[in-house]
Amino acid sequence: MNITIKDISENIGVSLTTVSRVLSGVAEKYRISAKTASKVLAEAERLGYVPNQAAVNLRLKKSFSIGLILPSLANPFFSTIASVVNKVLQPKGYSLLVLDCDDDEAAEVEAVNHLISRNIDGVLMIPSGKNKVHIEKLLKLNLPVVFVDRYLKELPISFVSTNHFEGAYAMVEYLISCGHKRIACIQGKHHVMSNEERVHGYKEAISKNKLNYEYVGGNSFTMEDGYLETKLLLQQREKPTAIFALSDTILLGVLKALKEDGYDVPTDMSVVSFDNSIYLDYLSCPITSISQPISEISQMSIRLLLDKVDKKGKEDTLPEKQEVLISPAVIYRKSVKEVV
Repeated sequence: MNITIKDISENIGVSLTTVSRVLSGVAEKYRISAKTASKVLAEAERLGYVPNQAAVNLRLKKSFSIGLILPSLANPFFSTIASVVNKVLQPKGYSLLVLDCDDDEAAEVEAVNHLISRNIDGVLMIPSGKNKVHIEKLLKLNLPVVFVDRYLKELPISFVSTNHFEGAYAMVEYLISCGHKRIACIQGKHHVMSNEERVHGYKEAISKNKLNYEYVGGNSFTMEDGYLETKLLLQQREKPTAIFALSDTILLGVLKALKEDGYDVPTDMSVVSFDNSIYLDYLSCPITSISQPISEISQMSIRLLLDKVDKKGKEDTLPEKQEVLISPAVIYRKSVKEVV
């Protein structure tokens, strides 16, 4: 049996309006006595009254739902972001709708349209490409949006991200400090901002240290691509002494190819990665990696988004764009050999 405010009203002999105002938390505003308010709340608790969320949402003009568009739940980094976001939003009374677009821009467009149709309050987004039309559609609808990890800098959308350039630069500097002069880089999707910044960091460190060897291969953040690119790399006349995989999914393919070709890590080849997934400690050779501050990125993104949701309709201008870059850290393990 569904308990309604009418049941509470009839049981204690007060008007429906009074019950509604007390349960909405505005009793003091309408000068309802503390005694009456306590009476209403006690009866609501006794009956096990649960508010009709749809009615509450309609009254407040909010759905209390947030959309999260991400490239792939198969990637541990993105699935961890989804988990952290969900855990932070739940206590705040929000539900999370997660859409996996398989790193495909067409699927991302569909995801955006789906969220618009669901009348959500805001969108957290990890863009898969550089297509802006569907994202600009969100802005035209005045729907709050925050980019997470990846971003399109030319759009007036706040973002929170790892400092990808800084992380990649630090890793190459570390390899060079260990004596490596031939460092190969296997990248992900070319036009994704996080990948561009990592490659930029790699190349800048190579240039600054005046190394003659530079190699960048690959075109997707997948195990398959890491495997194929490593196979091609090992056919080169001048082979590297170290491989920098720009994601842990790429790393797994790199390790498979090295094992098949009889390379031992780090004796025959030093290997490092970007992401620092939890399983890196449990591989036969624990892998040195760049650790991204996932929890901080996720929580800051939610804070920015909910701030925009709260301010929606209260300002004539859009909230100022905020650009937050958080420094990553090198986690040193056993996958790098010093070269004399």
